[in-house]
Amino acid sequence: MKIVKRKRRLPRLSGRIWLLMVIWVVCLLYLLFQGGKTSVMLLSMVTLLGIYLWIVGLSGVRRVQGSRQLSQSSEFGELLHAGDQVHVKLSVSLPGFLPLPYIIIREVLKRHTGESWSFEDSVIPNMKGSGQLAFQTPALERGSYYFAETECVSEDIFGLLEHKGRLNAPGEFRVLPRTVFIPYWQLNDRRSRMSGPQTVQTRTRRETTQINGVRDYVYGDRFSRIHWNATARTGSWKSKEFEHETVPKTMLVLDIHTKHYVNADQFELAISSIASLLEYGGRERMGVGLCTAGETGTVFQPSEQMMERQRMMHHLVDIHTTSQGSLMAAVESGVRQFPQGCYFVLISPLKDHQALELLRWADTRGMTPCHVYIGEGSSEGQAKEWMSMLRTRGIQGYHVPSLEELPAIMGGGTL
Repeated sequence: MKIVKRKRRLPRLSGRIWLLMVIWVVCLLYLLFQGGKTSVMLLSMVTLLGIYLWIVGLSGVRRVQGSRQLSQSSEFGELLHAGDQVHVKLSVSLPGFLPLPYIIIREVLKRHTGESWSFEDSVIPNMKGSGQLAFQTPALERGSYYFAETECVSEDIFGLLEHKGRLNAPGEFRVLPRTVFIPYWQLNDRRSRMSGPQTVQTRTRRETTQINGVRDYVYGDRFSRIHWNATARTGSWKSKEFEHETVPKTMLVLDIHTKHYVNADQFELAISSIASLLEYGGRERMGVGLCTAGETGTVFQPSEQMMERQRMMHHLVDIHTTSQGSLMAAVESGVRQFPQGCYFVLISPLKDHQALELLRWADTRGMTPCHVYIGEGSSEGQAKEWMSMLRTRGIQGYHVPSLEELPAIMGGGTL
């Protein structure tokens, strides 16, 4: 193996530094050959100026330190959803005692898809050499974000030389998909009438007599529901939490093949629709699972636990379309993790033999098929024709042209 030695390159000096060195040499020669108080003063002033610039270059913005704080303008606590903004506070500190007139700070925010946003502003440091920059990001879309290395630029008080430094202040956050509140999903009621009397579903799930824990008291709770022991221990009113009747498990199957979507907005509508259904399942304590069908099938089994639902939501943050594999093959690869007799809900813009074949396949496996048709950009006539075809085959279908219409559609307002 041949080892090649690389010569260490000396840092290139700027033209202004060369000019300052030439002036100092001229003053020195003037002192040596002419003498006198004037030459001494000139050499002293140029020497002091050079020492000042040297100290500023060593201990100024090149050794900048700092930290970053992130806060969001979201109504959902610590969780950020698409459309929210992030407030950023960057605190910088300059070592040394020499003042600087200003600092230009350049920030770069990067998304997992490769997109980036640049922010630039100036900060005037105080006498202690510290300052703070506060700014707000634009409305962000679904994805993972992080701040790259921060560049700081400043000049000395005379404006002779420009100094640059880099600051590594980590800042990462994730933005969940945009969601809407779904008050009611009529799938359970409809399928219960089709499935026969053995599956009993109501608009609101009935509670059993089995205690499942303790929760905070809610105004309107019956007197018999109060948990007196927990109330006495904690000093605040507590109520008993009862288990709910079991309901059939639901598997949400998301089509992520690039060729099936017209544009990126249609894919984001599919992501937002499935995220809204996951939130609905969490509120209603339904066992909802997720399968993202791409090159292979990634499966999250149905669960009523909040932590599992959060895992599914964070999985949707980084997901993107793929051009590999087929929809049927991806679902078949993960079908062993599907619960027996579950609801099979396909979220896809397909309205052809591929979708129909997959729904029939789910029916032959003992699952109850349903299609949430992402029809953004399609004509109303084509959507109605597809919904009618599904009904003739005993398959429930929903046409979702936009996210705002999703609650009414899932509740039976439009089919």
